[in-house]
Amino acid sequence: MNVLICGGAGYIGSHMAQYLAEAGHVVTVLDNLSTGHHEAVRWGELLEVNLLDAEGLERVLQGRRFDAVMHFAARSLVGESVSHPYSYYSNNVTGTLNLLEAMRRADVERIVFSSTAAIFGNPQSDVIDEAHPKAPINPYGASKLMAERFLADAAQAYGLRSVALRYFNAAGALPGHGIGEAHACETHLIPNVLRAALGQGPSLKIFGNDYDTADGTCVRDYVHVQDLARAHALALEFMDRNEGAHTFNLGNGQGFSVHDVIATAASVAGVAIPYEVAPRRAGDPARLVASSAKAREQLGWQPRWTELAPIIESAWHWHRDQPSWSPHHRQTGHPTQAA
Repeated sequence: MNVLICGGAGYIGSHMAQYLAEAGHVVTVLDNLSTGHHEAVRWGELLEVNLLDAEGLERVLQGRRFDAVMHFAARSLVGESVSHPYSYYSNNVTGTLNLLEAMRRADVERIVFSSTAAIFGNPQSDVIDEAHPKAPINPYGASKLMAERFLADAAQAYGLRSVALRYFNAAGALPGHGIGEAHACETHLIPNVLRAALGQGPSLKIFGNDYDTADGTCVRDYVHVQDLARAHALALEFMDRNEGAHTFNLGNGQGFSVHDVIATAASVAGVAIPYEVAPRRAGDPARLVASSAKAREQLGWQPRWTELAPIIESAWHWHRDQPSWSPHHRQTGHPTQAA
């Protein structure tokens, strides 16, 4: 297939490009490089354009034929979305609408959309399936839920086939391919723990150790980025057989606490990892774990990276041997946080 990957210079998008290219598909990356990295575009042509530039988007798609689009391009920092909601609605809502309109004019009838567990808001059950109430508590989650609504409406109005994949916590890397999680402002737990192991940045913080969990720290579901890439490829096959708009939750199905992550990372890195306990952050639920039963049954997807240690080890090799283009290699000094 000929696949356009929007946001293909970013963390998950670059892993997706690698996966599809090595499976024999033709890959084209569309990215404005605002948070992505030109050096991560190693598979396929790069089209440098902003999704907010509707005319530029339509111009670069003219004369090209794509069988499907994968849409990863978005702003994705929860805290930042609360402080700057207009920016998030502009990028994630208007940008997605521009992309869908350009696809319609170019007769591209399939899209796999990168969604998020943030659409659910505060969990009402320990394990979250697709039927869980959708009540996002921040603009980031709200913007992704609105984009899912676009896809449902487009299926009815235009016959667009779509799959929205709701990630829980993407993690890991493919260090042998030179790609990994390289954010200028890092808020994810595993990379921040590994930065602490490398002595980069300020002290690591655990936000709350008095939750109703086994060790008092928050529990999260970590799914390897390569498993996510495989789910997207399976979604392409799924759309061959199924019309309409479909949604799937993607997670490991297991919960690991903040203390679990720190202890496992210390074992992998072979060093003690210092941290300090800080007060809870508003809006952090005690436990977020996905039910991926629907993805197993309908997509035929099963995560292969099921243990925490190999996931962290893959990320450790990436962070330890970061290329010069990685912002953490340059030690930007952004605050280190753990959720």
